[in-house]
Amino acid sequence: MVQEHPFAQYIRIIGKGPRLSRPLSREEARAATTMILKKEVDPVQLGAFLCILRVRSEDPSEGAGFIDAVRANLNLPDQLPKVDIDWPTYAGKARQLPYYVLAVLAMAQSGIKIFMHGAAGHTEGRLYTEETLAHLGIAQARSLQEASEQLGTHNFTYLPLKEISPPLQEIIDLKATLGVRTPVNTFARMINAFDAPNIMQCITHAAYREIHRDCADLLGQKRMCVFKGEGGEIERRAAKPVTVQYLVEGEKSDEEWPAFLNSEHAAHDEKMDLPRLKKIWAGEDTHPYALSAITGTIAIALRLMGKADNPKAAQQQAQDLWANRNKDNLTNA
Repeated sequence: MVQEHPFAQYIRIIGKGPRLSRPLSREEARAATTMILKKEVDPVQLGAFLCILRVRSEDPSEGAGFIDAVRANLNLPDQLPKVDIDWPTYAGKARQLPYYVLAVLAMAQSGIKIFMHGAAGHTEGRLYTEETLAHLGIAQARSLQEASEQLGTHNFTYLPLKEISPPLQEIIDLKATLGVRTPVNTFARMINAFDAPNIMQCITHAAYREIHRDCADLLGQKRMCVFKGEGGEIERRAAKPVTVQYLVEGEKSDEEWPAFLNSEHAAHDEKMDLPRLKKIWAGEDTHPYALSAITGTIAIALRLMGKADNPKAAQQQAQDLWANRNKDNLTNA
């Protein structure tokens, strides 16, 4: 008799059909993810596991167990750096330039410490954060230790997922084989390796808002927000109203942010012209959409951090923060 593979039990739990299957418990998800991270799973099993979760949609307790396992396997520095905001960037941009990058750099100049992490290249035709930072002359970190050091000197760092957890990057890259994204695209956004008190999250599909917030709640996250951003990245679409959903010290709330830009200014960028970003930073390009995307994104971050009492006040603070940036220097170096 052929002995059953230890991972088979987890596929059976989620894959027995609509009436007999159920989501994994947090502990089951942690155990399954640990086996995946240690590469103790057959490739056929991994593909089946990922696709079942993708079709059924992820469960918050599964997300919490996934994060538990990932965090337990991180190569963290001896002393965690001070971080204000954890900022995942995994979607890439296809219709508008990555204006959120300028928003983050302006916040870092103002003294807000931001840990940005992400993945690149998994979807054709998109412009990712790594390419953007390279064009701006900003070096990415190569380890969690180096990321910690960059936060101390520049208030900002970007670390690719492949340096945080190589197995997770390999799974994201399976999109070219499977044809669909995997649950890692959802859960990797929540790693928060440096235990930042604030997490910014963004979704493309509304159904994922509650998954992110409920998972953060299970993980004991102090403050987080999630909203529908431009192209799946954390970037305000100022020509449209947006619902921002919060989790603050265990309390959930929703807030409606009205549009503040005329839709006539929201046309897609005809080409993803990265040199424009330097011109925008220098004040040489003042296109209304670019400025509204930058300040609108900053405003949501400031509101999450409790620095403003309402969206209007947050927007005014964001505009002041942007106006006071050092136009001659993109970093604090």
